[in-house]
Amino acid sequence: MAVLLFCSSPLLFVSGKPCRYGKSLRPLLRYLSPDTRSRRSKKPRVEGTTVGSAMSHSSAVEQLYAWEKKLYMEVKDEERFREERRKRVSQVRKQEVKGVDNAKVQKNRKDIERLESKMAVASQAMETICIEIMRLRESELYPLLLELLNGLKAMWRSMYEYHHVQTHIAQQLEYLTTATTITGSAANATASGLRGKLTHELELAVKRWHSALGALVGSQREYIHAIAGWLRLSFFRFHRVPLSRTQQDSDIYALCEEWQLTLDKLPDKEASEAVKSLLTAVHAIVLRQEEEDRERRRWESAVKAVEKKTAELTALEDGRCPRSAPEDGEATVQWSPLSAKRAKVEVLRAGAEEEKAKYEKSASVTREITLSSLQRELPNVFQAMMAFSGACIEAFEAVHDHHRGDLDRARSLKMLLRP
Repeated sequence: MAVLLFCSSPLLFVSGKPCRYGKSLRPLLRYLSPDTRSRRSKKPRVEGTTVGSAMSHSSAVEQLYAWEKKLYMEVKDEERFREERRKRVSQVRKQEVKGVDNAKVQKNRKDIERLESKMAVASQAMETICIEIMRLRESELYPLLLELLNGLKAMWRSMYEYHHVQTHIAQQLEYLTTATTITGSAANATASGLRGKLTHELELAVKRWHSALGALVGSQREYIHAIAGWLRLSFFRFHRVPLSRTQQDSDIYALCEEWQLTLDKLPDKEASEAVKSLLTAVHAIVLRQEEEDRERRRWESAVKAVEKKTAELTALEDGRCPRSAPEDGEATVQWSPLSAKRAKVEVLRAGAEEEKAKYEKSASVTREITLSSLQRELPNVFQAMMAFSGACIEAFEAVHDHHRGDLDRARSLKMLLRP
């Protein structure tokens, strides 16, 4: 009896040991954070999917996990009682063969009856738990999965609209040019600092976008894969018990299987590669801007050197600096530091002009790389995301519409199984 009851429930354990999907429910809870649960409870359900349940998705999974753990403990207790009973029965038989004192035999028989009573209690508890698990699975989890599916469809429809607008805006970049002028060094330093900060922020945002996109699709696949695996063990490994397979069982499993196949076919790799390509381009812009900043600092350093030597020369010419007297024996030589100072200033000024030319060229290259990269990558990434969003809409809509009629059955079953 205990074995049959054990097999009649969507168990996470086989013969007292965790099976492959035995730990699948607990990790699923991390995708439904407390913040998400609290926000969800305050918002209305997506129209067309509510079946009158006040239970949240995470609460349903948490309750299923709690009941599965309790069922596991009951099964372990029942197995322990059964093993102890087997030992006592074997002991009684040996005592009867050896002609042991009847009082000892009777004591063991009473222990056997006590163990059988405990086994019956455990079996009854397992049966009660199995019924509750079936009720949660069929009247709560299944409608909530349909609701989640419809919510995802609505979410990706909104994302499609956003990406459509972003694509249009990004395409306007083709009308921009790189025409600009080099202003003063102080203004350049301020502009470069702000530009560098904004570019680093953009790189960080794109990096987070790439990571979040992969996590979003990956978590959905992992969740549905875990649910489908749990259902597969429930409905097909324990199919010997008629109670374990119902029409609702087939519906929820068919939903998860179709959902799983749909997720596997989504073109998320193309979207992810487009975001990654944008990230690579932005990182190249960051490196290019850093090179430009180095050129700017060399130019500014050269300008400061020119300004310093020019000030010294002006001071000499105005007589504000003492002139060096010629040494003895050189009175006939007309020596003055002015010529050397002027020559030095001219050399430095030429060097500053050369550094300015290098900086202007570097700045021009940076602008060209920045503009061409963004003109190429931004439309591509938003078009890829728009295509991915459209594929998600079509895929989730097809699965949801295929199981739309199941909502009526879910409502009816919920009324029948309501405690």
